[in-house]
Amino acid sequence: MNSKFLRTQIITLVLLLAAPAGAQTPGALSAENTSRIETAISSFMSQQNIPGISVAIVQDNQVRFQRGYGMAEVENFVPAKALTVYRIASVSKSLTAVAAMQLVEKGKLDLDAPIQKYVPGFPTKKFPITTRQLLGHLSGIRNYRPGEGERTNRYDTLTDALSIFKDDPLDFEPGTRFNYTTLGYTLLGVTIEAASGMRFEDYMREHIFTPAGMQHTYVDDIYAIIPNRARGNTPRVFGRLDGNYRNPVLMDSSYKIPGGGLLSTAEDLARFAIAVQNGVLIKPETFAEMSRSQKTRDGKETGYGYGWFVGTGGGFSNDPEAVWHGGVQPGFTSDLVLLPKKRFAVVILTNLEAGGRLGLERLAKQIKDIVLP
Repeated sequence: MNSKFLRTQIITLVLLLAAPAGAQTPGALSAENTSRIETAISSFMSQQNIPGISVAIVQDNQVRFQRGYGMAEVENFVPAKALTVYRIASVSKSLTAVAAMQLVEKGKLDLDAPIQKYVPGFPTKKFPITTRQLLGHLSGIRNYRPGEGERTNRYDTLTDALSIFKDDPLDFEPGTRFNYTTLGYTLLGVTIEAASGMRFEDYMREHIFTPAGMQHTYVDDIYAIIPNRARGNTPRVFGRLDGNYRNPVLMDSSYKIPGGGLLSTAEDLARFAIAVQNGVLIKPETFAEMSRSQKTRDGKETGYGYGWFVGTGGGFSNDPEAVWHGGVQPGFTSDLVLLPKKRFAVVILTNLEAGGRLGLERLAKQIKDIVLP
C-alpha cells in the first residue's frame, strides 16, 4: 500500500474515529490531559506509520482513559476501538506468571521442586529444573531456533507442544544464566495444568480473566471467529516503518499459549493491571516477590522477576519500581507498564509487527509524564 495514502488514512481516522469511552469514564482524565495524550498518540502514529492502536490508562487503580485510533483492519477500513482484540504476544507471560503464583499461594505449587513432580513425562535433564527458574528464564531451556517462532502446526494440548523441545539438552546449567525463552513458558503452562487439575485455558478464564473483569480476553485460535479481532500488518522490508506493509505470515500460537498465545484488549489489560495492583488476583506480598529482579547463581541481576521485566527499562528510566512487559508477534506489537506504588498503568496495543523498533515504551513514557508530571 502507498505509504502516503496509508498515513493520510491513519491521520484522518485518528481525528474522526477516536472511541468515546475514555471521555465517558467516571473520573476520567482532565480535558487538557486527554487532549495532550491524544496529540502524543496522533504524532506517534504518524511518525511510525502505525495502522491501528488502542490505549488504556490506569490512574489511582481506575481506568481513566480507553480509546482506539486508526484502523483495526486496513483492507476494509475498520476503525480501531478500545475493545479491539489484539494478539498481545509475550505480555501473555505476565498473566501466566500470576496464575502460577496463585497456585503457590494455595500450596499447590512448589517453586523449588523439580519440574518432574508436576510433569513426570518431561525427560530428566543433566540438571534439575524448577518452576522458579521457568518463571525467571533461568531454566536453561532453549528459545526459538531460526524460523521456529512462526509455526503453523496445530497442537491440541500444551503437553503435545512439549515435543518441540523436550528431548533437547539444556543450553546451560539452570540458575547460571538468564536466557529469555517462550518455550520455557509452555512447560510452565503444563505445570499449571498439573498443579491445578484444569486445562490452562479453563484455569485462566476462571481464576484470572473472570475475577479481573476481563470479558474480551481469549486463547489465540486462528480458526475461531472472534468479534473485534484486529488484522495484523508487517513491513515489506524488515524494520522499515514506511507504511509499505503486507499481511503477516500465518502463525498458529497453540504451541506457546502461556508465553505468547493470548488475545486481549487495552481495556481488559488495564483491568488486569488493576486486579494485580489491588490484590484481587494475588496478595500484595506475592506481587512484590514477582517484581524483584532474579539473580544468577553468581549474584548478577537479570532485570526480570516472575513474568515481568523490572526496574529501569521500558522507557521508564526514572521509575525503578516499574514492572513491564512487551511483546511482538507476526502482525502485532504490545506494551504493558505498571507503576504499582503510584497505582498507575499504561496499555498500548498495535496491529503492526515491529517490536522494539516501534518504540512503544517512548509513547508510554510520554503518557506517564502527562498524567504523573
